[in-house]
Amino acid sequence: MNILVTGANGQLGNEMRIVAKEMADSFVFTDVVEAEGCETTMLDITDIDAVRQIVREKAVDCIVNCAAYTNVDAAETNRDLAEKLNADAPKNLATAMKETGGLLIHISTDYVFGKEPYNTPCKEDQTGTPTGVYGLTKLHGEQNIIATGCKHAIIRTAWLYSEFGRNFVKTMMNLTATKPMLKVVFDQVGTPTYALDLANAICAVIADYKSADEWAHGGIYHFSNEGVCSWYDFTKMIAEYVGNTTCDIQPCHSSEFPSPVVRPSYSVLDKTKIKETFGIKVPYWTKSLKVCINNLTK
Repeated sequence: MNILVTGANGQLGNEMRIVAKEMADSFVFTDVVEAEGCETTMLDITDIDAVRQIVREKAVDCIVNCAAYTNVDAAETNRDLAEKLNADAPKNLATAMKETGGLLIHISTDYVFGKEPYNTPCKEDQTGTPTGVYGLTKLHGEQNIIATGCKHAIIRTAWLYSEFGRNFVKTMMNLTATKPMLKVVFDQVGTPTYALDLANAICAVIADYKSADEWAHGGIYHFSNEGVCSWYDFTKMIAEYVGNTTCDIQPCHSSEFPSPVVRPSYSVLDKTKIKETFGIKVPYWTKSLKVCINNLTK
């Protein structure tokens, strides 16, 4: 099968490069920026004609969309750009797959939730109530994909980190090593997601699609690692695993860090559907965190 990956030089895209080496499929890795040491095909997914051309030229059977506008705060003042990348571009990919009968696997976010007070894990059919532009534009992207009628698997994830690019784990590894004291919010609760685990889940969806004569498993799914924690708990575990014992890490309220966006206070994702449908075993968040930190500190 011919698989096109967008946003290939980001966190998830780089993990897709790793898992692709173990697969028999043919991959095309695309982005809008080059990355040293990575073979990258330039593709602007906001250009429908460019998307159609590469799908035709490479005989693409499946697109894995890892590209997005993910700066949550900046999205508040860059709404048009966020809408273009998070809503319009996925529609282009969905349209191209609808025209060829292919599959679109699209990565969405827990930020489609948040306005309503939850205290149980969010299910796939729960109404989206985003609190900011980022979450709203990602929700629009989901809606646009579904409206095209293409074969699709929309996977919402949360708190993504990896060995690549900028992320919370790498930031906290640095801060806990260089700051005598650190305040981290404890009133925002969710689950970290190791991007390699998400890449493996995507591969499970692809394998299921390839094995089916008539694929009946399209729809929305949730994936993060197992377990629940706050950003404070997450930071404490990062510091422990990396051996940064001198930093005094203190819990604080979100109100102590004013932001243009009200972030979800509880966005734990219920993963029952993806586990049962594709037979996925999801690692506990601390186990995956340890793997990532071991890789970063080698």
